[in-house]
Amino acid sequence: MAETPGPLFGQMLKDTSPRRAADFKPEHFRWEVDGKVATLTLNRPDRKNPITFESYAEMRDTFRALVYVEDVKSVVITGAGGNFSSGGDVHDIIGPLVAMDMPALLNFTRMTGDLVKAIRACPQFVIAAIDGICAGAGACVAMASDMRYASPEAMVLFLFNRVGLAGCDMGACAMLPRIVGQGRAAELLYTGRPLRADEGERWGFFNRVIGAETLIDDTKAFAAKIAAGPTFGNAMTKKMLDMEWNMGIEQFIEAEAQAQAICMQTNDFRRAYEAFVKKEKPVFEGD
Repeated sequence: MAETPGPLFGQMLKDTSPRRAADFKPEHFRWEVDGKVATLTLNRPDRKNPITFESYAEMRDTFRALVYVEDVKSVVITGAGGNFSSGGDVHDIIGPLVAMDMPALLNFTRMTGDLVKAIRACPQFVIAAIDGICAGAGACVAMASDMRYASPEAMVLFLFNRVGLAGCDMGACAMLPRIVGQGRAAELLYTGRPLRADEGERWGFFNRVIGAETLIDDTKAFAAKIAAGPTFGNAMTKKMLDMEWNMGIEQFIEAEAQAQAICMQTNDFRRAYEAFVKKEKPVFEGD
């Protein structure tokens, strides 16, 4: 299965000028924009929001295109109908994978990894609001987000070994230990057992556990709070959190020195100083 750019990515290749997030018209998930916050909702609640070949590609293309978007500063990822995502669809994905040859399989696994890379590479703050089942590829999408809020009913499963695969899927062997620790990640990846909300919060996978009735509203409110902050600086923080994984102390201290010096040239830095002098709250504009 050769990877082909989706329609959104095709448009992005033709025009890399800044575009409005409200102009995105995805076919395989719901996309809503409210102020500076966009919400991506996996929307097949009758089947617990499985991910298909098409939704993988369209989410990848969407996050790639967000690099060129200026009007949205935060993205909420969630699922409809009381579940986040059941992961790769058994009938639409796993069945066809059994019949593929190695080149086609590698094209697929690289595409799924490209979704994680696109979430990490976009400058926007990304937060997952997780209710109910969050399994397989859905768990990896949540893992790739900058933060995760959960309802008490949330249940995360890295269940690749349950279908005869390795736990090293979509970056899980690298990213999950950085979130919950090496031993805990190993337990989840070797067993595929559920990580429930209370334990997930203790382990650091979930930043907060919130009642299901207010989960989406509270997540959007936090996303809006981040979007109202110094978004150039926040985007730099996200980039450095990723870049510094493979650096030694000499490299990461120098990288942060350069990054912070760049941020000190922004208008938001000046606005913060002027507001402090006037004993006012700064209003950031992201430039």
